[in-house]
Amino acid sequence: MNLNRRTLIAGSASLAAAMALKPLAAAAALTEFRPKGQSGLDHSAYDALLKAYVKPDAEGYNKVDYRGVKSNLAALRAYIVSLEAANPASLSRNEAHAYWVNLYNAKTLEVVAGAFPVTSIKKVNLGGSFLFGSGPWKAKILTVSGTELSLDDVEHEIVRAIFNNPMSHYGLNCASYSCPNLATRAFTGANVDALLRQNAVEYVNHPRGVTVNKGGITASKIYSWYAGDFGGKGNLKDHWMSFANPQKAAEIAAASISGYDYDWSINAL
Repeated sequence: MNLNRRTLIAGSASLAAAMALKPLAAAAALTEFRPKGQSGLDHSAYDALLKAYVKPDAEGYNKVDYRGVKSNLAALRAYIVSLEAANPASLSRNEAHAYWVNLYNAKTLEVVAGAFPVTSIKKVNLGGSFLFGSGPWKAKILTVSGTELSLDDVEHEIVRAIFNNPMSHYGLNCASYSCPNLATRAFTGANVDALLRQNAVEYVNHPRGVTVNKGGITASKIYSWYAGDFGGKGNLKDHWMSFANPQKAAEIAAASISGYDYDWSINAL
């Protein structure tokens, strides 16, 4: 079993406890996390934090007051602990979708706020990512139902694998300029579909999501990295047009994709 740095220095008692944690590698882990119930969770504490520290600008881009979050890390950590203590398999499908997106975003907020000031999440080296080389994505920094999880596990092995919904990409926030907005509200079972759609509209209509210039489209690399989730690159224009305002939809229809770009600058005020 792979043991992280915290485990190695924790002593024999903690080591024994860590050895009991289940690795995520097997497909059985996904079965364990698949929602099978009808219950829900209270995300009001996280909702209050987002309303206090996420600030939309005039162009619809949400910036984060990381200094404010850093001053209130105890409340954020308490919320994360409450999610780790929950049983996501007992939730309804929409509640579980909201749960995992909130957990991913809240933990990312904690990681970045703890390291702030930092110019990019990629400079927060907790283990790196298979896609991006550096950053916090591979480190096992969460424990849910006795299973150690990384942010990559939550995104790729749980959210993408279980929910199989391209709209999830509009909810997960990587603390970077080119990522879809960190919403100003917590996701819930009741609002998850509508809030994901709102984030999609805001992203597609913002230049960092899709830019049309002189007949060419430059889109976020999210659409290149995860093209298969959106039905392949041949379906991207139709996807964008379903969220674009009328003028931008017409521009997209008349243009061809010329490339993809991504700015990892921190999404800070």
